[in-house]
Formats: sequence, structure tokens, C-alpha cells
Amino acid sequence: MPNPTPDLPYSRREQRAWYMYDFANSAFASTVVTLFLGPYLTVLAKAAADSAGHIYPLGIQVDARSYWSYLISLSVLSQVFCLPVLGAVADYSLNKKRLLAIFTYTGAAATIAMFALTDGMYLLGGFLFLAANLAFGAAIVIYNSFLNDIAPEKDRDSVSSKGWGIGYLGGGTLLALNLLLYQNAARLGLSGEFAVRISLGSAGAWWAAFALIPMFGLRRRKPAKEMEAGASVFSKGFLQLFHTLKDMRHYPQTLTFLVAYLVYNDAIQAVITLAGQYGSDYLRIPMESLTLAILMVQFVAFAGAMAFNFVASKVGGYRAVVASLVIWTLLMCGVFVVRTTRDYFVAAALVAIVMGGSQALSRSLFSLMIPKGKEAEYFSLYEISDKGTSWLAPLLFGLTLQFTGSYQLAILSLVIFFVSGLLVLGRVDVRRAAREAGNEA
Repeated sequence: MPNPTPDLPYSRREQRAWYMYDFANSAFASTVVTLFLGPYLTVLAKAAADSAGHIYPLGIQVDARSYWSYLISLSVLSQVFCLPVLGAVADYSLNKKRLLAIFTYTGAAATIAMFALTDGMYLLGGFLFLAANLAFGAAIVIYNSFLNDIAPEKDRDSVSSKGWGIGYLGGGTLLALNLLLYQNAARLGLSGEFAVRISLGSAGAWWAAFALIPMFGLRRRKPAKEMEAGASVFSKGFLQLFHTLKDMRHYPQTLTFLVAYLVYNDAIQAVITLAGQYGSDYLRIPMESLTLAILMVQFVAFAGAMAFNFVASKVGGYRAVVASLVIWTLLMCGVFVVRTTRDYFVAAALVAIVMGGSQALSRSLFSLMIPKGKEAEYFSLYEISDKGTSWLAPLLFGLTLQFTGSYQLAILSLVIFFVSGLLVLGRVDVRRAAREAGNEA
């Protein structure tokens, strides 16, 4: 195996390989997290509930309708403790691409196992989701850290947006295939439940198969940090996390941006992960129509990511993100007019336009604020609220739903996160953040 080198030239071919990881893993985000697993686990939980609609995982009384949102919160709580350490480990690792492969195929295996979920298995379903989502988040930490390796600062808005957009195409393509399967299940002699289980398992297979492209296309580099002889990479990871949290006070603008992002993106991810349950359980949208709506979102989000990349080229990434958050806030306030399947499609299209752009540009902005050599370490903190992962927002959603019984108030509660994130973001100076991190403004 060739020795890794730290100063490889930027390569369009490597960038294209990097894009394909988004293409691969977005199947998990769209098919499993956004669409099928939430409604399916809700059905399994409601079937196992008592006469009051409660289930008792680990002896805790839970409204069956809130089970999915609580699972999301629990999943991300585990990431809060694990991902920052794994990010620090990746910076010391002799081969972070190997770590990417380990987490990828662990997550893909747990996702494929979701095919086995049948009646009474809501607890197993929750366990498999926790395992798959933790592996998904860990893989994304390492994937994001490659952005600084493969693209110069001036190209990162474009490269990040293309990766995000191509990810939506990948997630959308598999959703289209799953929609065809679901619509033709009866003709093929399959039940709707069996078609859902196939769709869940297919996301893991898709993730595993297309991840081979970046596994071969991304090049090895020296570790971002050198490790003393005889030291353990995991012990160094824990020590580095401690030093990272301690030293972040030297980068106040980076820290401010990270806080803003963790707040507003928590709500973005909550919308993405809870949209399927909202449409299925509250609006009673048939699964065929719900799948079509989520499918539409994937392709509209691709166009939205490209459109916001154009806007960013004219007004700057920071202003484009601010504009997207204003739009998000207005969309959440409009939840009370969403009453029919048609309304749901319109709302989904509007959300899709701002969804890809706000996330892709946030990622490229953050990459400018990271001290050199600490990419995976800092992106591990960023990943606490990245694709498909959020915890405070779905927790508030679940509590609001459980105590008010209103899906509309539960959605409206997310406005708190968008407004708070926007207010904190208003205190960020991107040029100053880049200078503090030792990067060119």
C-alpha cells in the first residue's frame, strides 16, 4: 500500500468520488429516517399499546405516537458522547478512510437487518435505528473532514453544494424505486408491510454498494496529528477532545457559529425526520402519496442546493444562510394551513427549496473556521446536529405532542429553534472567524 502523503494536489476525480458518498448514504436519510421507519415503528408501537395508547419500553410509559421522536433524541444523545471522541481519533488515525469504511458497513448492516422487523418488534426496531444512526453519524464526521483535503477554500461552497445536491439525487433515486415497489406490491403478491420492510433493507444495501466508489476514489493522507510511539489512538482521542473543548475559547467566532448551527439545524433535522410521521399519522396521507411527496423533496432539494449556491456566489454564503433561516421560520408558522394532501405537497416543496441550501452552505462556512489539522475533530462537534440527527427539537416536539395532543402545536414549537439560531448567527463574523482559525479570510 502506498505511503499516505499530506500535500496531495486537489483533484476533480477525488471530488467526484467524495460526492458519491453523499449519493450512497442519503438513501438511509431519505428512505429510513425521513419516510419509512418513523411511520412503520409508530404502527408497530400503536399495535402493541395498551387501551390508553401507551407502550412501556424499559418500563417507561410513552405515548406510542411519541416513540419515534424520543428514539431520535436518544440516538443523538448517544452521538453527543461518542462523535467528538471519534472525530479526535480520526485526526490521529493512520487511515481515516478505513474508519469511514468500518462505520459505513456497520450502519449498512444494521439497516439491512431492519427487513426482519415484524409485529411486536418495535423495541428491536428502536435498537437497530440507534445502532445505524450512530454509525451513520460517525461516518459523516469523517466524510465531512475530507472536504478540507479535497477542495481549496474558494471552491468549498461549490463542492459542498454539489455533494449535498448529488446526495439528494441518490436518496431520490432509491425512493423512486421503492415507490414503484410499494405501488405494485399487490400485483407482485406482496403485502404493504412486506414492501416497507424491503424498502428499509434496500437502503442499507444501497449505502453499502455505492460507498465502494469513495472507498476506492479517496486518497490516503498522513494523520492530521502525529501520535507518540506506543500511545493508544483512543486514549489520544479522549485527551484531544478534552483539549479541543478547552481550547475552543481561542476561537470564539467559530464557537458562536457552531452554537448557532447546532440550534437551527436541530430544527431542520427534526422537520426532515418527523415529516413522514406527520403526514401519515396526522394528515392520514396514503403511503403511496407520502412516498411521492418525499421523493419530490429529494429532487427539488437538489435544485434548491444549486440555487442557493448561485445566491451565495452573489451575496455570500453567510447572507444566504441567514435568508434561508428567515424562510424556515415563516414556513413553520404556516403549519396551521396544511390540512390536505395537496397542502402537504406544497409545504414539502417550499421546505425542499431551502433545505439543501441552508445545510450545504453551513457546512462550507464552518470549514473556513476550523484550525488546520483539526478537521475531523471539529466536524465531530458539528455532526451532533447534521444529517438525520437532532435531539432537543424532536424531544420538544414529542413532549408537546404528548401533553397537548396537537401535531400542529408540536410543529410550531420548532420555531423557537429557528429564531434562536438566527439570533446567535447574527453575532458571527465569518472573516474574523477565519482569521482566528489561522485561515485566509
